[in-house]
Amino acid sequence: MPDLDATAKEANVRDSIKKYFVDSLHTGESVHLSFDKYLSTPDIRSKSVDRWVTVNFGEMHMDVMGSHMLNIFCCTRSDGEGFKLAQLRDKVYKYLVDNTKTDGMARIPFYRSRADGNWTLLDGGFIVQSVIESQQFEADDGTKYKVLTANLRFSSKV
Repeated sequence: MPDLDATAKEANVRDSIKKYFVDSLHTGESVHLSFDKYLSTPDIRSKSVDRWVTVNFGEMHMDVMGSHMLNIFCCTRSDGEGFKLAQLRDKVYKYLVDNTKTDGMARIPFYRSRADGNWTLLDGGFIVQSVIESQQFEADDGTKYKVLTANLRFSSKV
């Protein structure tokens, strides 16, 4: 049986999205970043980190024009009126839109990732079709957060 096309592999989808957020938010903006709420990095349990972003991979539909939902949690602590949360939201949001494009939609490069660390850019990419923003919430421990739900569209060969 032939292997899946690189655009139909969930590993490539996840790795491409992780690379985009690591390069833009963690490296470019010095924002602590997590892709799993159970990981120990960043150290949010000790409360030494007062702002971070957690990206959760949601529903994915593989098709000629596939879709993938991301739930992006912007979180802050020691943030009396939510101003740090508003600033963090703005940092994240600017990577989900692109006002240089006539449609305003950000593009995320699609890569084929490999175990040896090499990245190969694939044709196409992800388009951030829409972003739905939640209200501000507050957790029991005082963490303020809001969720940006981004709908990504991409083509895949399935």
